Amino acid sequence: MAQGTALQAAQDAFRVLVVEDDPGIGGPLVRGLRRAGYEASGVTTGRAALAVTPAPDVVLLDLGLPDMDGVEVCRLLRRRSVPAIIVVTARGEEGDRVAALDEGADDYVVKPFGLAELLARIRAVLRRARPQESRALVHGPLTVNTRARRVTVGGREIALTPKEFDILRCLAADAGRVVSRQEILETAWDAHWYGPTKVLDVHIAALRRKLGVPGLVETVYGRGFRLAGSD
Repeated sequence: MAQGTALQAAQDAFRVLVVEDDPGIGGPLVRGLRRAGYEASGVTTGRAALAVTPAPDVVLLDLGLPDMDGVEVCRLLRRRSVPAIIVVTARGEEGDRVAALDEGADDYVVKPFGLAELLARIRAVLRRARPQESRALVHGPLTVNTRARRVTVGGREIALTPKEFDILRCLAADAGRVVSRQEILETAWDAHWYGPTKVLDVHIAALRRKLGVPGLVETVYGRGFRLAGSD
């Protein structure tokens, strides 16, 4: 399956609500999300956001709303068990970020932002909010059981650390596709990872040793990693 087709299929069921009182930002954002395959809609007030039913899968929440404080809206949305909340705001101060994250926000993006970055953030929070369907991912001799978190190669079980498993699951979910370093970090760690990316290379090296299949985890220089060699 082509990468674009796979992403489209994965996104079709997801509803995104944009809570933004500036039509010059909210309108283009809703249109961009729809072009990316999401079922997107927009409201301009906190009360309207709280009234939306059924609850969306992702809320993109501005803090500077005309009727309510955005942090309070975040807290009330979390009470409704909205799966994922990303604050998208001009407020970049640490206090605002901490307050929003403490009230249940999953991520925090400061304006101005690029649509590609925002889409990556949405994918990351959805992966965490709705873990991949429990099933076996099979690629050549490799089998990744996502429910039991077990890995076998040619029928032999391989003992992996939690981070090694999460990295392998990320690669096996779309075997053959090049997965960027950032996407792997967002999946195996989180979107707020600020440590050295070299830690990923250490885990990849350990994963290769344990799997024992030369060429299975392939480095695509300048782009990321992928699973190869399934023939």
